[in-house]
This record gives sequence, C-alpha cells and structure tokens, in this order.
Amino acid sequence: MSTRLKIAFWCYLVSLLGPIAFGLMYLLRPEFMPYHAGAVGMSWAEVPRAFQVLILGLMRAAAGAWLALALALGVLLAFPFRQGVAWARWAVPAAGLVNSAVALYATLYIQFNTHAETPWKVVTGIMVLNIAGLLLSLEHPTRPGSKIEAQGRRGDAAGP
Repeated sequence: MSTRLKIAFWCYLVSLLGPIAFGLMYLLRPEFMPYHAGAVGMSWAEVPRAFQVLILGLMRAAAGAWLALALALGVLLAFPFRQGVAWARWAVPAAGLVNSAVALYATLYIQFNTHAETPWKVVTGIMVLNIAGLLLSLEHPTRPGSKIEAQGRRGDAAGP
C-alpha cells in the first residue's frame, strides 16, 4: 500500500471513532443528550413518559445504524481496502460521507432552529477526514511494472 493509501486508511479509521462514540452513547444513555434538552427546552424529567419511550427508541435505532456503519466500514478497511481493491476506495468514503452529510444536516437544522448546542463540529471533522481519505486514495499514475499495473493487466478481458 502506498503512503497516500496508508494515510487515507488512517483518516478513515480515525473517522470511525465518531460513529462508534455516538453509537455507544445513544445505546447506553438512560435519557436524551444535553443538546436534545436544549432543543426541546425541557429537562428529561419534564418530557412525558410516552415521548421518553419514543425518544429512547429512536436513539437506540440511531445507535444501531452508527455501530453497523462502523462495523461495515471497519471490515471494508481491514480487507478489500488494504488489499488494494479499487471499488473499496469508493465504497468507504461513499458510506462515510452519506452518513456524515445527513448527520451534519440534522445537527445544523437543530442548531439553527433551536437554542441547542449540537455536535456539528465533531460531525464536520468526521466529514473532513472522509474527504481527505477520498482525495488521498484517488488513483494516481503507476510506474511500469508496479503491482497495481500488473493487477490491472490481469483483469483486462483482452489480456493474456
């Protein structure tokens, strides 16, 4: 793996800390997050029981999605990405950027429409890491006889 791909790998790996942290927090918390309280303008104790159940259920669903994303991306990084499989260079940032773009939209929507202080800066950091990983992993010219070029020739239909 080239130096650029190694740095991209580490950008992606560090970016997984966000979904893992949010996933574990949302899975294990007995009440909503402090920025949720700021958004609705009430403490957890003031929220009606039926809404508490709904909010915790939605938090657990989000936790599952974040943890599944982190697991899937971890597997993609550990195997096809590290093995130099071309589609993995696109699949990893695609999944990471879709997740972080939607999360950024949601956090900014809450930030701009309530008095809550959302974790939009963390989400932006995750997005920047994914973009950096993508840019670093874009194909660059190979030297004649390199491992990547040899693999490309073996995959050609017209090749030997």
